[in-house]
Amino acid sequence: MRFAHLIDDAHPTAPGISPARLAVVFGEGAVFLDEILDDAPADLQELLERGDDELARVTALSQAAVAQGVEPTPLSQLTHASAVLRPPQIIAIGLNYSAHSSELNVKADAAPTVFSLWPNSLAGHGGTTAWPRSLSESIDYEAELGVIIGKPAKDVSEADALDYVFGYTVVNDITARDIQFSETQWSRCKSFDGFTPTGPTVVTRDEIADPQALHVTTMLDGHLMQDSTTGLMVRSVAKLIAHLSRSATLLPGTLISTGSPGGAGYSREPQVFLRDWSTVTVAVEGVGSLTTHCRMS
Repeated sequence: MRFAHLIDDAHPTAPGISPARLAVVFGEGAVFLDEILDDAPADLQELLERGDDELARVTALSQAAVAQGVEPTPLSQLTHASAVLRPPQIIAIGLNYSAHSSELNVKADAAPTVFSLWPNSLAGHGGTTAWPRSLSESIDYEAELGVIIGKPAKDVSEADALDYVFGYTVVNDITARDIQFSETQWSRCKSFDGFTPTGPTVVTRDEIADPQALHVTTMLDGHLMQDSTTGLMVRSVAKLIAHLSRSATLLPGTLISTGSPGGAGYSREPQVFLRDWSTVTVAVEGVGSLTTHCRMS
């Protein structure tokens, strides 16, 4: 099952209500849950907080609606919002591919490098991320597998960790490299408005047999920049969840961005950065392709 937050510009919502609505994606179309359920969850976060029974109910009723003739709205007529809208936490993992830590000339620690991303940075597939050149002209891309926690996870074992995953999405961890290397923490350089595009959908975990066997790519203005696999992670998704859950309860809806492989623009000769009018697409096999348009003023 695939979920998305979508905006139907042809049928705007009432003032004061979020225009993004939770939908189930079927192929190239989407069914808005509030059109088939009187008590539909408003967003993915509410769906997760209602628990496993709610997911089963929503899945069954949305599939039944399509089988009974409900026509999905073509995605081409809709606008994507961020795949997650109200995550209780956005946890980013740095240096989780040895090729990336090597190209940045940063030594990987014995434990995972963990930092937070700010919610203002969330953005949707197909959107435009803009920033002033006075802040940075060294803006880089980072294709990452995003993991959404489905139920409270505390002190979970590596063997059981994937049972706590609701699903997966694609993340572009956009980064101002000059700021990253001028400060001792990495949150601000990656949390400009729109610097964490996610999506286009959240794919439930039953559709991904092995999160460590997924092809990861980045295309920048038609050029292949990153080409790797999640199998090269230093620490697997299960190891990351087990590690993080030792010190804090991972709440439903928590987004974990699991790190980026080699191929960053910063390490190239000459360096390659996102520029005014750049278009960058990051993709994870089986999960989706996430496109961001760039404007620098």
